[in-house]
Amino acid sequence: MRNFLTLLILFSSLSLIGQRNPNAEPEWTATWITLGDADAEAAGMYLFRKSFSLDAVPSEFKIRISADNRYKLFVNGTLASVGPNWGDIKHWNYQTVDIASHLKQGKNTLAVKVWNEADLRAVAQFSFKTALIVQGESDTAKVVDTNKSWKVVEDKSYTPLKQEVRGYYAAGAGDFIDFNKAISNWKNQDFDDSSWNTADTVFEAVAQGFGFRQQDGWNLVPSILPEMELTKERLVSVRKSEGVKVPSSFPEKPASIKIDANSIAKILLDQEHLTNAYLSVLFSGGKNSVITVQYAEGLYDSEGAKGNRNVIDGKTMIGRRDSIISNGTENQEYTSLTYRTYRYVEVEVNTKNEPLTITDIYGTFTGYPFQMKANLISDRKELSDMMEIGWRTARLCAVDTYMDCPYYERLQYVGDTRIQHFVSFYNSGDDRLIKNAINLLDYSRQPDGYTLSRYPDRQNQVIPTYSLWYVSMLYDYMMYGSDTDFITEKLMGSRQVLNYFITYLDDDGSLKNVPGWNYTDWVPAWNFGMAPMAEDGSSAALDLQMLHALQSGIALEKAMGKPEFVTLYSTMADQLTETIKRKYWDESKQLFADTPAKDKYSQHSNSLAILANIVDDDTKKIIGKSLLEDESLAPASIYFSYYLHLALNEAGYGNQYLDWLDVWRKNMELGLTTWGETSQVETTRSDCHAWGSSPNIEFFRILLGIESASPNFKTVKIEPHLGDIDKIGGKMPHPAGAISVNYEKSGKKLKASIELPEGIAGEFVWNGQSTPLKSGMNNLRL
Repeated sequence: MRNFLTLLILFSSLSLIGQRNPNAEPEWTATWITLGDADAEAAGMYLFRKSFSLDAVPSEFKIRISADNRYKLFVNGTLASVGPNWGDIKHWNYQTVDIASHLKQGKNTLAVKVWNEADLRAVAQFSFKTALIVQGESDTAKVVDTNKSWKVVEDKSYTPLKQEVRGYYAAGAGDFIDFNKAISNWKNQDFDDSSWNTADTVFEAVAQGFGFRQQDGWNLVPSILPEMELTKERLVSVRKSEGVKVPSSFPEKPASIKIDANSIAKILLDQEHLTNAYLSVLFSGGKNSVITVQYAEGLYDSEGAKGNRNVIDGKTMIGRRDSIISNGTENQEYTSLTYRTYRYVEVEVNTKNEPLTITDIYGTFTGYPFQMKANLISDRKELSDMMEIGWRTARLCAVDTYMDCPYYERLQYVGDTRIQHFVSFYNSGDDRLIKNAINLLDYSRQPDGYTLSRYPDRQNQVIPTYSLWYVSMLYDYMMYGSDTDFITEKLMGSRQVLNYFITYLDDDGSLKNVPGWNYTDWVPAWNFGMAPMAEDGSSAALDLQMLHALQSGIALEKAMGKPEFVTLYSTMADQLTETIKRKYWDESKQLFADTPAKDKYSQHSNSLAILANIVDDDTKKIIGKSLLEDESLAPASIYFSYYLHLALNEAGYGNQYLDWLDVWRKNMELGLTTWGETSQVETTRSDCHAWGSSPNIEFFRILLGIESASPNFKTVKIEPHLGDIDKIGGKMPHPAGAISVNYEKSGKKLKASIELPEGIAGEFVWNGQSTPLKSGMNNLRL
């Protein structure tokens, strides 16, 4: 069976390959450069410079730039680009940057800081060796191409600092910077670099053509993402200080804070909301003083719990840290190499024989430059507060990839990303980071066909259920996105994923003994998040997720694929549906059990069964009642509540939606400004997990009732569930513009104003009755 499926995939995909029309890879005339006598795979920081002259400032001066691990580009002393965006060695991103606005007539200087955290780098950070490449796109700009005309020196002030924080940590090193060894003013145009080394090329020229590969190492690809946002952001308040007097105007404004010689001082700063920012500390004097900066989402009590995040009394700082040694000169400036995630920042200064003066501490916010294009019009402040917190959470978990959490991991998990990309669709409409995520997850596919659970990822973690969700992500994009060709090119990958799982189907169509971490949700009673499984390896949760993937595959193939696959997947889905109903349905309880033994039950299996549409509407309503009332069911966490809420809405309980938000209310009561990782809010590891931002979807999808009804959002279905809300409205982005709705309810009667983009039609459903919608304004009285 497997060989047959593989041949079917290969032959039926040939037409897709022939239809591809990717952007031609630009010719690279520049070369990768490095410092020749340095260990290019070891930890280190290197400074590169190139000066050149211009007779006049051009209107455009585009360059391509990339580095390994990371770079910061300064043009005439001004920060112009940070990168590259994360990828892998075979898909190494370069940025295209127009630096014309930073140039001037006469002499100009590019200065680039490149660093390598080596073994301490983030788990998402791939690396070949420390190097830089820059290439001008025009004849004029080619003067900056990296070659032996560039200068380079090792900055020996830097050492990556291993982090020790509570819980699994994968977000990379801190900075240890000894300013006694630092090179001052190296970014400035008038800096004398004549003593620096001539840069060496990384690769020797080799034979090309006739099927020979040009070289090992990076395969450069253009990033599809814009430059990340960089916005100055001042800390808000000093919550506590020891051993030093802090002016009342600080940190909202710069101020001189003097720490006496041979003393220790601590300052606890509060941003008052969680943020991602490059932290900057400006200071003078204090030869050999040690400045330690710690960052935390919240402080810990003696039991190891965070409790109310606004409360600091009786709590201690335990967090990510950087360490700086002063060289005693005036106007020293430290800025973290990568962004830090924090609400609280503790700065501890240990002076030696000289006093040290801090003159400023501030952050520079960074993140993917999403713009909020949705709004919710309601007099209920709770809803707007939840929207704000959800949007902040989603933004902090979106930089050059989506990520589970910005503080601990910075890893793009499929399960998290599926919810995050819906937040992007419903709140922003910008699909570039969505497409970037799908590309990266597609790159992670292994020889057997499955995707990794997260990517980029140097540890190759396998969560089979997440690979199945990847197929559903392709379906989601087909329904809500606009680039049909993009998904068409991913169909071969979808087939390979399903082919892999088909090989683990038993004779009855049920999944068994799929290798990997079969995670479903963080349920306290479950073993490390895995849904209950029978001794023979079968599980309702796994079977139902397989069914969802098959259903997504069917829809994808019907819309843009091959009828052979529609037939194949439909046959398997029909068989699996009957097996699930026979194997797990408990007639006495009117619920689906988690295993064939029918001794364990969860909200998860029953939510997935409703969403798979394998029971009739009356049975959905019965199951939904149990989901709401049966406290013996294993509960969905803040993550899986996304699927629970959709299932309850499908079962006819959408008018109760606002009653389901208690865990979000608990987050707010405990002072979180982003949504926590788990439902155990007091003790949750991460205070910022974007899978909790599902209300930012559900306010529009359930309350306002707006959903895509056909591929590319060409038609819309609007079925509001207002509960006790009498008046509400809102707007959300659409590939063709925006969808706006306004509702006024009186009893069972409704006055609705609905505006659809040009060319978009659909239906409005109220009290079981359907009314057609046309492009433009629709005024309904029902």
